Amino acid sequence: MAEVYYVGVDVGTASVRAALVTRAGLIKSTAEEPISIWEPQSDYYVQSSTEIWEKCCTVVKVGWPLHQIRGIGFDATCSLVVLDQSFQPVPVCQDGDRQRNVVMWMDHRAEEQAARITNTGHRVLSRVGGVMSPEMQPPKLLWLKENLRESCWNKAGHFFDLPDFLSWKATGSLTRSLCTLLCKWTYCPPEGWDAGFWTSIGMEDILENNFSKIGSTTCSPGIPLGDGLTQEAAADLGLEPGTAVGASVIDAHAGGLGVMGADVKGFYLPCEDQPITSRMAMICGTSTCHMAISEQPLFVPGVWGPCLSAMVPGMWLNEGGQSATGRLIEHMVKGHAAYTQLQEEAQQSYLNSHLSSMANSRITVDLLASSLHVWPDFHGNRSPLADPTLKGMVIGLPLSQTLDDLALLYLATIQALALGTLHILEAMKEAGHDIRTLFLCGGLSKNALFVQIHANATGLPVVLPDQTEAVLLGAAILGACASQDYNTFDFFLTKTPHKITQIVKNM
Repeated sequence: MAEVYYVGVDVGTASVRAALVTRAGLIKSTAEEPISIWEPQSDYYVQSSTEIWEKCCTVVKVGWPLHQIRGIGFDATCSLVVLDQSFQPVPVCQDGDRQRNVVMWMDHRAEEQAARITNTGHRVLSRVGGVMSPEMQPPKLLWLKENLRESCWNKAGHFFDLPDFLSWKATGSLTRSLCTLLCKWTYCPPEGWDAGFWTSIGMEDILENNFSKIGSTTCSPGIPLGDGLTQEAAADLGLEPGTAVGASVIDAHAGGLGVMGADVKGFYLPCEDQPITSRMAMICGTSTCHMAISEQPLFVPGVWGPCLSAMVPGMWLNEGGQSATGRLIEHMVKGHAAYTQLQEEAQQSYLNSHLSSMANSRITVDLLASSLHVWPDFHGNRSPLADPTLKGMVIGLPLSQTLDDLALLYLATIQALALGTLHILEAMKEAGHDIRTLFLCGGLSKNALFVQIHANATGLPVVLPDQTEAVLLGAAILGACASQDYNTFDFFLTKTPHKITQIVKNM
């Protein structure tokens, strides 16, 4: 019998990736393409939905066995896509470039609008940690209405979260995923949209036609959409028309699906023989998302959620996070005078080795930066302080700018990020979570020092599954669910062979 496959497509901050995944959950092949990011002014970050879809097609149309592909799933960053009534791009900046129609997740232009929404004290805020973040969609929408009324707001016919835009492009279905609406838009089943909230922030026009501009029909992640791939999308992707398409998720949530089901039996971890609620997934890339689930809703100040079935069906999700992690490390390294001494490739590996050479029998790597301290909120604090206006700082800088100094700054930055994770864990524990083991995925999980410092700072073991591209695996799970070969929960927990590559414990 011929092998069957599922395709997972992941749209990250700076690239689009795709994976061909077997029925057993093994990644057989991957492809990747970069995508453009424009920064027209400080704290503005925009992209093109046209380019993103074109790159999705490029990474899938690579000669995979289309007749054996049973389903496809998409994940993406929680960026805001604006289209007109004819589904054409609408510009989101003053320059009027129609192709730049995506307000990226990390765009903080709406800080003032977010603060005003927080000050309303509306009940929907209880589901976002009590504070509205500028990285969520309501403040972004309000900014567009107040600042680009003629060129954007009045022309807009559809506002999509990027994962839902991809599902629509693939199937023509306007059904939105509960993952995106619950986590970034204040939607709350069974009541649905809260008309009073949108009216209270001056956006009563969103109510028109049963909230058609932001989604009047919803479904759970992995539910098959429409009749599968349309003729046009199938031709674009190089797949067969009618191939099942699962309702999409945000990229971090795909990572959670792909990593949290790892088989830990025999490794003597504190989460062994414990419910899955004892695990926290950390999806570490440009930013970091801290995903914890519970059987009952837990309200954590400064942490998003609780959101029912936003990641795992029947479970409540809390999502902490740091808005800049990989991006902050890159910023600190490239901004240092000694950066020119590093080779373009494997910079972090080189710095890790350099730090090891600086350590000796009297002082461990952990203690090398004991006189250098970083406050890592260079792009605000997402959790648990929930203050986007905070800035970063460094204390203890010398006049010298040697390679040793760069290595120490790099180390102090990673330690600051790890202590930020500890801060989030403490807030979750105080609210009732019982997290005993960390499960890491994403680009930074491949950095041995980053992983070790997190184990040291939190005092918890860190698990690295053997399927290192967990986000792609999570996206493929959505396609598997849509094919109806599995349901989400069974496939996630029992059918994929999540084995462990490495366990890192605190030193």
